[in-house]
Amino acid sequence: MRPKRRRPADEPVHHDRWLVSYSDFITLLFAFFVVLFASSYRDKQTLQRISQAIHVGFQQMGAFSGGASASGVAYPNLPPDPSTYTPQVPHPATGKSDPSAAAGVNIVELRQQLQAAIGEELKNHEVDTRVTPEGFVISLKELGFFNSGQAVLLPGAAAKIERIAKVLTQHGLDLRVEGHSDNQPIHNAQFRSNWELSTARAMAVVQLLVDDAGFDPHRISVAGFGEYRPIADDATPEGRRMNRRVDLVVVAATTPPGAAQPN
Repeated sequence: MRPKRRRPADEPVHHDRWLVSYSDFITLLFAFFVVLFASSYRDKQTLQRISQAIHVGFQQMGAFSGGASASGVAYPNLPPDPSTYTPQVPHPATGKSDPSAAAGVNIVELRQQLQAAIGEELKNHEVDTRVTPEGFVISLKELGFFNSGQAVLLPGAAAKIERIAKVLTQHGLDLRVEGHSDNQPIHNAQFRSNWELSTARAMAVVQLLVDDAGFDPHRISVAGFGEYRPIADDATPEGRRMNRRVDLVVVAATTPPGAAQPN
């Protein structure tokens, strides 16, 4: 029987061999946290882009006016993501963003054509045009289109709207028809509130645009805002006259699925 090998008296005993396993564990743990950090950082960037895209969408609809949320939190200045963000085109003369240019609308050409079609109404301030963060707006004032407190178009108003529609259909534009009122309370046999009055006026214009002017129904929507989107001070008679209006807002210049191509 072979005798057991004895450890030489001078051979050292290693008590720190556990450090090898411990260092391997620490290395793996470090790599794990690096992967977690990289994943969370990427997710944060994605969430910021989504947040920015949502903010830009609401800003174009007029819900936000600045670069911060309603809670006061500023949105980061991230580079635009082409999949979620459509940049606005700077105006060549002023260098400022032109919201309608981003939708492919030639404002100068459109205004010239409207001037030719409704020059008299523009001169009499029955119709006004302006550019807002939401797009190019053609504002139909109550003065030339409705009696006070009513949603029936005045005689001759339909012809004015049809001339406007003829210009817009040449460009294949998408419209949002918005009804607005002043802040004077209304309660009669037809309307219980300014909400109902403003919506009914917008619907009267929409029905004329679609039924009589031949505007593509795929390209039009309607909204009633009552007295809650004023453009002037309701404390003065002139301001209230300006707020009683129906706005045709050019919101896009694209071809929706299933829509007829413009001639």
